[in-house]
Amino acid sequence: MTSLMNVRVGTNDIDKARAFYEATFAALGLPGSSAPAGYPVLLYKLGGGINYIVGGASDGNPATHANGGTILFGADSAEAVSAWHAAGLANGGTCEGAPETKPQARGAFGAYLRDTDGNKLSVYHGLNMG
Repeated sequence: MTSLMNVRVGTNDIDKARAFYEATFAALGLPGSSAPAGYPVLLYKLGGGINYIVGGASDGNPATHANGGTILFGADSAEAVSAWHAAGLANGGTCEGAPETKPQARGAFGAYLRDTDGNKLSVYHGLNMG
């Protein structure tokens, strides 16, 4: 059986990325990064053994976002989705879809942001992927 272990996104400014992810993940009830200040990558434990890593590109070139890629997180409530979106906007993110019921997601409540490096993220409450 294959299972997901890590998701990694790039950043060109670890301090801006830390502010964004600390705020948005806190809105979802997740703990902060276990990486100390000044460390070149951030590590977040998402549960189920999955890690979310944020750091510079390993080849030394500028980090860029995926065209067509979106990372989706689950939330315990519509209020948490809205809090996540507000925290992201307050910490350098840009809106890609306001918190609302999304027809394309069978009426689940969701929101979209781009982080400080342009990585596209979404959070949904009540989304059934099956």
